[in-house]
Amino acid sequence: MELNERVRQFAVDTLAAMGLSLDVAINDTPDGIRVEISGDGGEALLRRRAEALDALQVIVNTAFRRQLDDDRSFVVDCLDYRKGKDAELRQMTRFTMEKVKTNRASQEMGPLNPYSRRIVHLTVAEDPALATESIGDAFLKTVIISAKRVS
Repeated sequence: MELNERVRQFAVDTLAAMGLSLDVAINDTPDGIRVEISGDGGEALLRRRAEALDALQVIVNTAFRRQLDDDRSFVVDCLDYRKGKDAELRQMTRFTMEKVKTNRASQEMGPLNPYSRRIVHLTVAEDPALATESIGDAFLKTVIISAKRVS
C-alpha cells in the first residue's frame, strides 16, 4: 500500500477511534503532505484551540515522517482551520519583520511549537536582510527576528 494511502487510512482509523466519522484526503505539496479532514463533526477537532488537531498532527508525523524521502512533514488540517491560522501567522511575521526594519531592533515571536516556528523561519527567509534564531530548550521556543549583521 502506498504511503499516502496508509496515512489516510491511519487518520480515518484514528478519527473513528475518537468517535468521529470524517472524510480524509491527502494532498502532496512541495512544502509538505497535507492531510485534509472534512465533514460534519470536524469541529470536535478544533475545540480548545485545536488541541486534538495538533495532537493528531504529532501522531501522524511520529508514525510516518521517517518514511518520507525528503525533509517534508505532514500537516493535518480540518475544515481549513490550519490554513487560516498559517496565513494569520505569516501576516503577523511580516508585520514583525517591518518592525525590525523600522526600529532596527530585534523582535521576539513566541513561544511557538515546531510547526509554527518553521512557518516563521520560512517567511523571514524570503527577506535576505533579516535572520531568525530559535531560543529555548523546551518544546515551545521563541523565535528572534533580527537584521543580518554586515561584515
